[in-house]
Amino acid sequence: MRLTKTADLWWKNAVIYCLDVETFADGDGDGRGDLRGVIDHIDHLHRLGVTCLWLMPFYPTPDRDDGYDITDFYGVDPRLGTLGELVELVRTARDRGMRVIADLVVNHTSAQHPWFQDARSSPDSRYRDWYVWQDEPPADGPQGVVFPDQETSLWEYDRTAKQYYLHRFYKYQPDLNVANPEVRDEIARILGFWTHLGLSGFRVDAVPFLLETAGQDDADALPDPHDYLADLAAFLRRRNGESVLLGEVNLPYPDTMPFFGVRDGGGSTDELTMCFDFIGMQQMYLSLARADAEPLAQALRTRPEPPEDGHWATFVRNHDELTLDKLTDAQRQEVFAAFGPDEDMQLYGRGLRRRLPSMLGCDEQRIRMVYSLLFSLPGTPVLFYGEEIGMVEDLSLPGRFAVRSDMDWEAVAKQRRAPDSLLAYMRRLVDAYRDCPELAWGSYTVLDPGPDARPVFAHSCTAEGATVVALHNFSDREVTASITGMSGRSLVDVLEPTAKAVPVRKGRIEVTLPRYGNRWLRMG
Repeated sequence: MRLTKTADLWWKNAVIYCLDVETFADGDGDGRGDLRGVIDHIDHLHRLGVTCLWLMPFYPTPDRDDGYDITDFYGVDPRLGTLGELVELVRTARDRGMRVIADLVVNHTSAQHPWFQDARSSPDSRYRDWYVWQDEPPADGPQGVVFPDQETSLWEYDRTAKQYYLHRFYKYQPDLNVANPEVRDEIARILGFWTHLGLSGFRVDAVPFLLETAGQDDADALPDPHDYLADLAAFLRRRNGESVLLGEVNLPYPDTMPFFGVRDGGGSTDELTMCFDFIGMQQMYLSLARADAEPLAQALRTRPEPPEDGHWATFVRNHDELTLDKLTDAQRQEVFAAFGPDEDMQLYGRGLRRRLPSMLGCDEQRIRMVYSLLFSLPGTPVLFYGEEIGMVEDLSLPGRFAVRSDMDWEAVAKQRRAPDSLLAYMRRLVDAYRDCPELAWGSYTVLDPGPDARPVFAHSCTAEGATVVALHNFSDREVTASITGMSGRSLVDVLEPTAKAVPVRKGRIEVTLPRYGNRWLRMG
């Protein structure tokens, strides 16, 4: 594909890498990660092939929710560094061909934020209506506690304000009233500020909850909350045309599409640039648990196409619990039994607080198969720090912190010297992904691997006359896939260039995969 045709849409073939500044690398020797440490290790990310660095919250915070309880949206937590060091990180990353995006957490603030402290002080405060207040919790208000192990209600009584305030998350994180136009203007200023300092976009936290507040029954509320998201995206594009909004939208596919801007079954307006594929991720784990590719295959068959310039973001693991909330109760129990049977491994009754390698019994072949799948799936791959070296969780840490433990730089150093390490394999996957623009830009088809190959997930991606066929064996036994509808004389192996080409006979190929085997085959 012509680079001049695709360069403007950099996110479609990006490799995104998420890290927590506080746990990634210590640059000043105080035992805490910081921006200086990230800068010092930027070449590790460059060698890996990362093209977009996603920073978890680095803003000033009381740090009760790992930085997601923010007291200043325009600053850097002094424990992590300075605003100058943040700009230096952005510049250094750019020098290595990496863009930087950051978490945008504007559905709530910390209860210690000056806005909230002023708001609670008087009904006449300028900031009173920046939050959501009620004399009594409304019976028809928002429902569903996000953290059932910590909270029992979405409303908290404030003795100073003499009213209840809404908090979708923890009680120390009061929700902002996005229905208020002053709040919407302030959110735009926040985006504009960081964009001016060099950020290339934002990962938007808890998007459905943000729009839920925007659609309150209020004189200033927008007729359609999605109009606000479209307005925000338009503002960001005016400030920087290359900027992206990557949305956390954990909803079924039909309910996710409006967040791209697709409404009423057709047409589109620009809202989120990318949405995480939570459904595909959850079905992938069900397929792994069953050694049966059909759950994932069915999900990908039904996944809608995003708008032309939009994209799905695919991932194996992220910084939260491994949520399984869109599986049925019986399916969730299957995954629990396979990958987190102990109660201490589970969280909120809906997810697992484990990393992939330990869930897969540290089976190197199985781990490599899953990451091969990640980079071949249609969408933009997103990595969480430590995945490239097979880091496992630390269950001695509370809650979600189990998967947010300190980056293991000793393991990085060892694997860098080992040509057969997981780190070396991940680099090879990134290189292969770059060599196959069909994966990012092409149209995909879920293929039938044949009646005797149910454990095999097979799909093809085609663009401008070239096709990549990827096969992944979810079982611990050898399986032969037989796929029809192939053209040409043979297919060559992308990941193993010295491997024997696969012949096409009467439009059919047969590929034998070892236990947890995988192949990327190219024709055209």
